[in-house]
Amino acid sequence: MIRILANDGIDANGKIILEAAGFEVVTEKIAQENLPVELQKFDAILVRSATKVRKDLMDACPNLKLIGRGGVGMDNIDLNHAKQKGIKVINTPASSSISVAELVFAHLFSGIRFLQYTNRMMPTEGNTKFGDLKKVASNAIELQGKTMGIYGFGRIGQEVAKIAIGMGMKVLAFDPYVEKVELIINLPMLGANSRQKVMINPVSMQSVITQSDFITFHIPFNEGDKAPIDAAVMATMKRGVGLVNCSRGGVISEIDLLAALNSGQVGFAGLDVFEKEPPVNMDILQHNHVSLSPHVGGSTKEAQNRISIELAEKVIEFFKH
Repeated sequence: MIRILANDGIDANGKIILEAAGFEVVTEKIAQENLPVELQKFDAILVRSATKVRKDLMDACPNLKLIGRGGVGMDNIDLNHAKQKGIKVINTPASSSISVAELVFAHLFSGIRFLQYTNRMMPTEGNTKFGDLKKVASNAIELQGKTMGIYGFGRIGQEVAKIAIGMGMKVLAFDPYVEKVELIINLPMLGANSRQKVMINPVSMQSVITQSDFITFHIPFNEGDKAPIDAAVMATMKRGVGLVNCSRGGVISEIDLLAALNSGQVGFAGLDVFEKEPPVNMDILQHNHVSLSPHVGGSTKEAQNRISIELAEKVIEFFKH
């Protein structure tokens, strides 16, 4: 029997599908340091972002035939070494796109309405400084009519664009690998004409960086690389720009972001990912103009269900065909 270790968990529906196909699925978490020994008992490993599948682990487990990543980015997997070893690597690029895109807007709404600040302050000072808090939060702005910059226009970026268009925003998108995209926006209230088409022609990186009121990043990033969004780049942005990173920690330099926040060059930031996880930069974590979430972009019930089903189907296809 083929044994599969779902080391970062798997939704119940995916496990049911795999077990019905004759696979044994183990969901008990094995610590990273114990994987070189324990993974030798399995034919495949399914991970999210927590478990790392690097060269040393693959070399220790010659039995390993398949690595499955629940989600999009695979920076926690040594893809080149997997290819050299003949280990199949799969992921689920479409399943979590909507969830990540919606989290982008959760951070945007928090930032423009000062929710990250008032949610912290109301429990302790809401009854004594209500007027002061109200004055701060009354400096809010609207998203409608503003320019949404999307840096990285793959599946997630395109879902962000759909929401932005629905909000009445102008969309500027950059992606070196995308020429143009026809978005299909579903508007159920229109009945038979519910599927509306909108064409997006990506622009230059400079246009997105310099002309956007808000910028969301959806690009790959490898640990150890230089942050593509640093002080020099942030200096060319509109003053007071809002930045959201729900892609990979390290895309935005946290040191440079902190300086830009303190100077007012960046108005606010929404961060779901961090240079180190758990995050260690307390100045970022405690900043009044930073909205925070603990790397949960694709962690909705709907996304986890879709991810598990897509993973299960791809695992079965690999082993059965």
